[in-house]
Amino acid sequence: QVQLVESGGEMVQPGGSLALSCSVSGSVGSIRSMGWYRQAPDKDRELVAGITHFGDTTYADFVKGRFTISKTHTKDAVYLQMTSLKAEDTAVYYCYAKLMSDDKFYWGRGTQVTVSS
Repeated sequence: QVQLVESGGEMVQPGGSLALSCSVSGSVGSIRSMGWYRQAPDKDRELVAGITHFGDTTYADFVKGRFTISKTHTKDAVYLQMTSLKAEDTAVYYCYAKLMSDDKFYWGRGTQVTVSS
């Protein structure tokens, strides 16, 4: 089965930076896109950023200019470089992947990002 594992979440001060990583393994095949959602307490899960097989990127308005998504060329992995972090960025960040053969979402278990002084 497809498995996604996130890493990098931790506590950081407002204005700080943090990088998240996500690796995919299993019966992946060809990946259509990968990216990140997040869910803060008492809020709905929301898209943060996504990147396609070809490198096209999508960002939520609230992270444009602050976050950068990227992926590797040689393996199925995606990264999220976060800068100028705000308290409202505090959330569990979930990695997702969608396959060419099966466009449903595959999810990681999440990594906690806490922005606090």
